[in-house]
Amino acid sequence: MIKGIAHLAFDVADMEKSLHFYCDILGFTRAFDIPNDQGEPWIEYIKVCEGQFIELFYGGQNKPGHVNRPVGFSHLCLEVEDIERIAEHLRNQGVKLDAEPVQGKDFNWQCWARDPDGNRIEFMQLDPKSPQMNC
Repeated sequence: MIKGIAHLAFDVADMEKSLHFYCDILGFTRAFDIPNDQGEPWIEYIKVCEGQFIELFYGGQNKPGHVNRPVGFSHLCLEVEDIERIAEHLRNQGVKLDAEPVQGKDFNWQCWARDPDGNRIEFMQLDPKSPQMNC
């Protein structure tokens, strides 16, 4: 019945900063936009790969306060081919890494950063020994 995950959506405070991050830094493609009923900007669609998108909604205003271990959304994970290469690319683009590349308990390599609105992003290089590769 379910074919996959079609998109993830974020309300963003500054669309230009978010588009720069997701398109210029991460290399995704700005696919299309959808205006609201008044013809004003509403949603920007960023193509991750075939059939997968990130929706960016204009008008985010109220950043939630910090809560330890909140219920709900935790992070976006993006699979990469080379963890050291993406970490170096992010650093070169001025993106601060929250965690440098490290091998996790699942044997996969990971590093962490945040988008312009503070959403956590994990970059993960799958290891052939990982459960994700062997299930």
